Amino acid sequence: MTPQTETVFDNAAWVAAAPRLSVLIPFKGDDPCRLLAALDRKPGPAEIVLLDDGSNDPGLAQRVRAAVENLALPARLVTLSCNEGRSKGRNRLVAHARAGHFLFLDSDMLPDADRFLGRWLDLAASKNVPVAFGGFSLLQCAPRREHALHRAMAGHSDCLPASERNLTPEKHVFTSNLLVRRDVFEAEAFDEGFAGWGWEDVEWGMRVARRWPILHVDNTATHLGLDTAPVMASKYEQSAANFARVIAAHPQVVSTYPSYRAARLLRLAPLRRLWRPLLKAYALAEAAPIATRAFAMRLYRAALYAEAV
Repeated sequence: MTPQTETVFDNAAWVAAAPRLSVLIPFKGDDPCRLLAALDRKPGPAEIVLLDDGSNDPGLAQRVRAAVENLALPARLVTLSCNEGRSKGRNRLVAHARAGHFLFLDSDMLPDADRFLGRWLDLAASKNVPVAFGGFSLLQCAPRREHALHRAMAGHSDCLPASERNLTPEKHVFTSNLLVRRDVFEAEAFDEGFAGWGWEDVEWGMRVARRWPILHVDNTATHLGLDTAPVMASKYEQSAANFARVIAAHPQVVSTYPSYRAARLLRLAPLRRLWRPLLKAYALAEAAPIATRAFAMRLYRAALYAEAV
């Protein structure tokens, strides 16, 4: 196995800064420069820490380093020689952070308001909240045919107002736009036993909810990185083992989720491995109505999860 190496680059503002908020952005292959420019538009007492989690793309590395160098905000770029994954990468980001609150942001997000960073700083200072999630939107994401399925499904289940998210606060915890107080994360880091895509942030939210309140607010960022239908299916296929890990750790919580109940029902259905590919094929068929494709993709995910319940 190739040994992991970590290199660090700081911009000129880094050394003397005394940040109150550390914005933590991992990326692998995605270009975070548009997000960096948006955050730098209204700088405050914040810092940015980026993690290149094994992109191994010299052109991307050069662009990101130049963007970091030109930021008014203090910023650090951490580059890894090998990808170490979503949980380990975010835990590593925290090790470089200096503020009392962390804001986890995905690299394919874009703030919806100029006051985005200021609102998080105000919330951290005024209420000292342990955990808060700001929400998703698709406001700045141009419609594209190949992303129609993801757009429909995200609009149905992810792009929810805070009033709805607060009804089941631990369920709607995603590291795409998440504020966390330092002492909370020091007590409950991300579980590095998760591999591939999915569920590590929701599982973290379940653990945290046992000890601290989780607040949902409307301080949204647009998810620019919508996936094609084949990529969505691939991610669901990766996530089945992670779903099993969540069930083992939090059976009472997960048993209330519609995805769990659907998986339990489909587990009783015979010949799953024969008809499951048909669900996937229909979900991938761009000529089919989008509502029925979305239903087929949700059923396909439940059929995958049936192996774990």
